[in-house]
Amino acid sequence: MKKILVPTDFSINSNTAVRFAIQLAKQQKFELTFFHSYTFIKPFSWSEATFKSQKRIEKEKTQKKLIQYVKSIYKIKGTVPENVKYVIKESIFTDSNIREYALKNNYNFICISARGAGTIHKILGTTTSNLINFSSVPIIVVPNNYRTKKIKKILYTSDFINTESELKKVMTFAKPLEAKVKLLHFNFPFNKVNNEFNIATFINKYPKGAIDLHLIDCDHSDNLISKINESVLLFKPSILVMFTRQNRSFFEKLFYSSKSENYSFYTNVPLLVFNKMN
Repeated sequence: MKKILVPTDFSINSNTAVRFAIQLAKQQKFELTFFHSYTFIKPFSWSEATFKSQKRIEKEKTQKKLIQYVKSIYKIKGTVPENVKYVIKESIFTDSNIREYALKNNYNFICISARGAGTIHKILGTTTSNLINFSSVPIIVVPNNYRTKKIKKILYTSDFINTESELKKVMTFAKPLEAKVKLLHFNFPFNKVNNEFNIATFINKYPKGAIDLHLIDCDHSDNLISKINESVLLFKPSILVMFTRQNRSFFEKLFYSSKSENYSFYTNVPLLVFNKMN
């Protein structure tokens, strides 16, 4: 059974990732692990014995809090937990704690909430952006204003580099969910695709109607993030899929325009990010 790691800090913002993971598991049999990273620092005035005792108490209290938190969300959704685990792990560095646990235990996805609004840096927050930039496990970022719904449509934005292997990953994700895939490419002058026949060749390997190809012509004045926003509004996907090279910042690669700071990412659609190098 495939597995999703769902980090939470018990905040209201975290709720959307928990709810989204529950919905995924409802449409496809995923094992969900709800994960909390915490820090417990020894005060100078404590003896070693006191510290060990209080640390054990804090661990038990945190474990109980995690279970109660998750069960309360299941209760609101009118369902009960199935195939779930509850894990707490101490570390000073939250993002590396999440990454290491997910990699060591062979998770298929990490599902985490985004934060707030504004520019992309503010939307994703430090932990989420670090996961996108450094995790070898694919990341699902769920905006904090997301309302849970059945996943029916997937919008996959492609630069048409390694598209066949990327599309295979997208279809592996989409097929059990019975979700349709829209393959979207922005035809900028520096990245022009003229041979639609070659693209159709590997699309035709999949069942008819499973993939819908869209090529959108752009010019030098167009901004990538605004074009993505327009496409999300037009196609209304359940989830947006992107691939990123982690040897450069996700933000630098995606928001290359000098005007990018004037745009906000369309934040009511979950984002699934794969590492291009995997």
